Amino acid sequence: MTPRTPTPEVRVPRLVGLMAVDARESARARGLSVHAPDRPDFRLAVVDYVVRQYPQPGTEVPRDSVVHVWFDFGEGEGGGGVREPRGPVPPTGGRRRELEEPALPHAALLSSSSP
Repeated sequence: MTPRTPTPEVRVPRLVGLMAVDARESARARGLSVHAPDRPDFRLAVVDYVVRQYPQPGTEVPRDSVVHVWFDFGEGEGGGGVREPRGPVPPTGGRRRELEEPALPHAALLSSSSP
């Protein structure tokens, strides 16, 4: 049995959504390296999540290529935003308010008789 020689081209794995440590490992397993332009301390990053990558997943690239990943959305690209609700505050009333909105009053619905 002869050992398999590495192919010159490999497919880029999907790194978006992975933690930094998993993204590095996934790329390394395919013979690729990872570079993060927005993180000079990328080799120390562990639990930050990848939000973008280039080249895109599935792209064939030469072995030993670099996959660029980002952990922050760029200016104007959106993102998670603020996680806790901030004004305007939802109206009060809940279920009771919901019952007051139909065209027929709640009491009229209860008093209607069926044939």
